[in-house]
Amino acid sequence: MGQPKYNWLLGLFYFIVFEVVMYTGLSYLLQDMGISNQFQAENTIVPNWVKAIVFIILYLISLLLVVMLVSSRVPSKYRSQLMPWVYLALAGMVVMLFFLF
Repeated sequence: MGQPKYNWLLGLFYFIVFEVVMYTGLSYLLQDMGISNQFQAENTIVPNWVKAIVFIILYLISLLLVVMLVSSRVPSKYRSQLMPWVYLALAGMVVMLFFLF
């Protein structure tokens, strides 16, 4: 009876670890891109737009690779449980974009 709850908590733990690793890794890779001071006379839209697009592309590529890896490792009866985590990761990407700047 406690096994499904344990699996859900284990999945939540792996999801949080994935999100933290992705955010710290991508923010480290993109730290030199963009302009951190948004309140200045010069135009900051273009460099920050490039930083946001590169973040989104790298995040989606790594999410796709992780989904392919996990999907090949889990039994077929559990693959349907993978998609809610993917949708949650996509929503988390939008939140991480706000923290990136």
